[in-house]
Amino acid sequence: MNSTAHRPVDPLAVFLAGLQAGMIGICWMLAWLGLSAMGQRRSFWTAENLMASVFHGDAAIRRGFGFSTLSGIALYLLIYSLLGALFAVTARTRFTGLGAVLLGVLYSVGWYCLWFRALGQTVMPLVWLLHAENSTAVGHVIFGALLARFPAYLPKPEQAAADGPAAEQRNPLPNGVPSGPGSDWEQPAAAAPAPEQPGEPAPPDPDLS
Repeated sequence: MNSTAHRPVDPLAVFLAGLQAGMIGICWMLAWLGLSAMGQRRSFWTAENLMASVFHGDAAIRRGFGFSTLSGIALYLLIYSLLGALFAVTARTRFTGLGAVLLGVLYSVGWYCLWFRALGQTVMPLVWLLHAENSTAVGHVIFGALLARFPAYLPKPEQAAADGPAAEQRNPLPNGVPSGPGSDWEQPAAAAPAPEQPGEPAPPDPDLS
């Protein structure tokens, strides 16, 4: 059974949820690439520096973090966040949890084959030549699996539904009276207490007369 069937399918909400899932997924993917590069006695920022070569060429290939590394990080975040949004808009809530994970992995690995292998030789030859193929492929599997979590970032409709009865309970309206900003009905104010009546005068004392 699809566990996200009760979530809204507003296109903007789905797009933003996919954008967030893609952003989180690429952060985990870059963390994996950095740790695997350190295991190979390379810099943690190797993947970002290679991607920065799209803008800076050979000057971006360095050991360690540099100013050009920021452009590589930005390019990763931009492309993969948009990939997450595209996946969410395409998949919506049509698949179960396991089906969404499998589809996300196929989608991500397909993008790796297209971007790093097919187009990379022309668009980014240094990335195509120097990137760690196994680590990058595994990183895309991680990214694709995390894309399937985009329904978790959709707004929860039960919150809005819970606020409605609470507001009506605070200000109950009589039957047949419309609510909203256009209503002419106003809740009557509490009645003011009646003023005290002055007491009758006491009779004169006969001993004083």
